[in-house]
Amino acid sequence: MKQLPKGSKKLIHAWAFYDWANSVYSLVISSAIFPIFYGTLTIVKDAQGNKINDTVSFLGVEYNNDTLISYVTAAAFLVVSILSPFLSGIADYIGNKKNFLKFFCYLGAVSCIGLFWFSLDFLWFGLLCYFLALIGFWSSLVFYNSYLPDIAFPEQQDKASAKGFSLGYVGSVILLILCLLMILKYDWFGFEDEGLPTRLSFVLTGVWWIGFSQYTYYYLPKGNKKARFTHDVLFNGFRELKGIWKSLKHNKSLKRYLIAFFVYSMAVQTIMLVATYFGIEELEWGDQDPTTGLIVSILLIQLVAVAGAILTSRLAIKYGDVKILIFINLIWIAICGYAYFITTPIQFYFAAASVGLVMGGIQSLSRSTYSKMLPENALDTASYFSFYDVSEKIGIVIGMSLYGYVAQETGSVRNAILFLAVFFIAGVILLMRVPKKTIME
Repeated sequence: MKQLPKGSKKLIHAWAFYDWANSVYSLVISSAIFPIFYGTLTIVKDAQGNKINDTVSFLGVEYNNDTLISYVTAAAFLVVSILSPFLSGIADYIGNKKNFLKFFCYLGAVSCIGLFWFSLDFLWFGLLCYFLALIGFWSSLVFYNSYLPDIAFPEQQDKASAKGFSLGYVGSVILLILCLLMILKYDWFGFEDEGLPTRLSFVLTGVWWIGFSQYTYYYLPKGNKKARFTHDVLFNGFRELKGIWKSLKHNKSLKRYLIAFFVYSMAVQTIMLVATYFGIEELEWGDQDPTTGLIVSILLIQLVAVAGAILTSRLAIKYGDVKILIFINLIWIAICGYAYFITTPIQFYFAAASVGLVMGGIQSLSRSTYSKMLPENALDTASYFSFYDVSEKIGIVIGMSLYGYVAQETGSVRNAILFLAVFFIAGVILLMRVPKKTIME
């Protein structure tokens, strides 16, 4: 097939369509169905639905179930944070980066399919699949994102990126609704085992990811080879990160902001990753189906997050970015305190709506604030954002590890959620130390 020219609408659409393909991982595996499945599998309850036991034996050690999945998630993000500089360093220097994108896509998708066999008897295999799926998803994004300047001109890139986000949201919601329908109305599909549709959701996620990505692969170019692959190229990403770190000492505003972002972001990302586990374990659902309730809350978070991002951007224009970030951190503190006491689904829905409102706002405003603080003469903004992304992932490693540790030591995930409020308090203090204007020293 003849290669489509840069800027072609068809080429841009094909690139953006990978979001449609891979975003089902974020919603089905990371946020919705797998956390519910894991919680149901690892929590023993009595006839009245009260929790009796939530410990899991893994490699001869007894863990709180939330602690175990938190540690595995932290370990996977640690691998990703180490891999990312390697991958970003070679992304623009290889002759066929499409093969790298395919490899991590297939690794993640096949691992999702492998979750079909997740069981307590073979817990190591299920956790390995979960571990590899996370690595596959996040590592594939390095190469996917690196294609943007190859397929679109600068004036097209914002629109292309937004198109990918929109396609990802629509595609993931469609599959989630299909899976939910299959789980709740399993008899319509001829299933006798009510647990089978949940496991099939993991298979559908992998098949969807692999299947729809083929459209992207068909049109994407192999890659623009800029240099021969050498030892220097392999460590190029690390050198770039080191250079950014050195440059921060000359920019007080950016350095202080990054420290504040690192602290509060680890709490934000941790809450986003553990919210469903908290809901399945700590709430008194009564006669209400927890699967339906939790998925409804997740969809609520996603919908409100869009409105939150828009509202936050408008408030930031009027009052200033840092002031609004401080205000949002204060709201997060209140949410953590409120979450400690919630026991009913209605309370959880209110918390979910609140999380959605500030989640979309803090993510979008944090990134745009960082972008505005970059030096005006910065030529390599990609390196600055690579530093930002790696910082965020390392924050997730620390946040998930601390969450798991507190839950394990105290025997309650409520204490772990309350503990995360400390990072938001620190975030407020650190943001207050960010100079109003960039100061070059």
